[in-house]
Amino acid sequence: MAADSDPPADAAWNEAARDETETERLDRNWNDLLQELRVAQTGVQLLTGLLLTVPFQSRFPDLLTHQRVVYLVALGLSITATGLLIAPVLLHRLLFRLHARRPLVAAGQAFAIAGLGTLGFAVVAVVDLIFDVVLGAAAGVIAAACALAVFAALWLVFPMVVRRRVG
Repeated sequence: MAADSDPPADAAWNEAARDETETERLDRNWNDLLQELRVAQTGVQLLTGLLLTVPFQSRFPDLLTHQRVVYLVALGLSITATGLLIAPVLLHRLLFRLHARRPLVAAGQAFAIAGLGTLGFAVVAVVDLIFDVVLGAAAGVIAAACALAVFAALWLVFPMVVRRRVG
């Protein structure tokens, strides 16, 4: 949940259990978000860097038209994910010393979720492309569907189940 819409019960719990002020909670939330973004940024930057080298490989001209389209979709998603996952850093620089921690945490949360979702779709597209090139179009679609199912289960279904049990 975004920091600017924390329920009053949550704020009260943080104050009682952690003995922290709202500002301390926002600082903790921001630091937690930065740690999570560090993990995601490394992965997305490696993926994007790898994808940027693909057209310079000797076999790239051998790709079929639909494989090139999947490649370009994967590249576009990876670049978009890179932008989304790095955006909170720039936002922090622009809001520095303006005492805007609440909107910074809320926007950072939104960028992180959008960036991770986009990264997941980029990986699914890469899986499709690799399996397509190695084993054929049908294998690419099956592998991409499996990857999508894994990401949906790990990044959406499981967290929602845990959230429902906790909340």
